[in-house]
Amino acid sequence: MYAVVGCSDCGALKIVEGRPDTTQCLRCGKRRKFEKLKKFVQTDDEDHAREVRASMLANRRGEGEAFAELDSFAEMESRVEDAGVSDDEFLEASGIDAEEVAAAAERAENRSASTRGGSRKETVRDALRELDRPTEDEVVGYASERGVPGEYVREALEKLARRGEVSESRGRYRLL
Repeated sequence: MYAVVGCSDCGALKIVEGRPDTTQCLRCGKRRKFEKLKKFVQTDDEDHAREVRASMLANRRGEGEAFAELDSFAEMESRVEDAGVSDDEFLEASGIDAEEVAAAAERAENRSASTRGGSRKETVRDALRELDRPTEDEVVGYASERGVPGEYVREALEKLARRGEVSESRGRYRLL
């Protein structure tokens, strides 16, 4: 159920879904029991609630007639997809190769999926946990397979060693 309710302090209108115990005004912050709020309409159709609220706001501003000439939210929403230019058309008009953008997005998605959502630093730590006393090159290889650049891995190993989180002995690393 959706209800169009009004705030008794500031007059703001909002749509409340369901029947919560209390609701807070988005404009003035006043919290009231839902049952005590003035309900202008209660409906099972969210679009109908949106229409009523929008109509009330338009009437408050003296724009009721102009609002009445507009199509319903559902009709306008169905036409939104056809309005404007597509992402590819926009990129091409801006001088950007849309296919190259798509390829870069796919590479980035594959890279982030392969790091299992972990950070670059976590990938370096994972290498140190999973590999048995690895060399710098072995850590770089492990991390590069997961999309982490070698330069970053070398700097991370150096910083981790300086902080005492990693020990390095004869070219082999160990997580402490």
